[in-house]
Amino acid sequence: MIKILLSGCNGKMGQVITRLSEQYDAFKIAAGYDIADNGRNPYPVFTDLKSCNVKADVIIDFSNPAALEGLMAYAFEKKLPAVIATTGLSPMQNAALEQASKKIPIFHSANMSLGINLLIDLVKKAAKLLEPNFDIEIIEKHHNQKIDAPSGTALAIADSINSVLDQKQEYVYDRHSRRKKRSKTEIGIHAVRGGTIVGEHTVMFAGNDEIIEISHSAMSRDILGTGALRAARFICDKKPGLYDMNDLISAE
Repeated sequence: MIKILLSGCNGKMGQVITRLSEQYDAFKIAAGYDIADNGRNPYPVFTDLKSCNVKADVIIDFSNPAALEGLMAYAFEKKLPAVIATTGLSPMQNAALEQASKKIPIFHSANMSLGINLLIDLVKKAAKLLEPNFDIEIIEKHHNQKIDAPSGTALAIADSINSVLDQKQEYVYDRHSRRKKRSKTEIGIHAVRGGTIVGEHTVMFAGNDEIIEISHSAMSRDILGTGALRAARFICDKKPGLYDMNDLISAE
């Protein structure tokens, strides 16, 4: 049985993972970590990791970027592998994860959905084939409680496209102040926030007289929670290093 320390246990994704873990004999939430203990979780919750005395095999983090530094210090001290699913990390925090991965195994993905990672693979192939005759736009939609914009997934999609293009593209997030024609060296990224949208991502390739769209819609957060649990199982016996969904998919 894999024992999990769940960071962000009181949040929406934390509650999803709590529920999903109860459906599998292979997983158990040993303890939670959050800014407060609401008393509703079936495991001990710590508001200070220094007080956490519960043994765990792996950390799953669906919390806030502000919690990352303390969480990584704890993981480093305890030599615990960590699945980092929190979005909105800064370039400095991403660099810190890379540095920490030299000592402990870290699984980091902007999106834990296998479907999204299939989309990324497809848009890379399409971008390479369609360059340079198609303009590329990315539209992402999320619920009105999401803080970061654009989503980490949208940025990951843009980065993956850029990685295969001969002419590297500039990311343009807002055109209302630019009052000029769209250049051929940009990817437009647009964020929509409203209602209870779990997550939708569309990549549009707009050419002369034709449009190609590749889309993914998440119907519930369960797909993200299931992906995080699979990542936790995958990373438990790995050597130090920085892993992602490509490594997980390749292993399965």
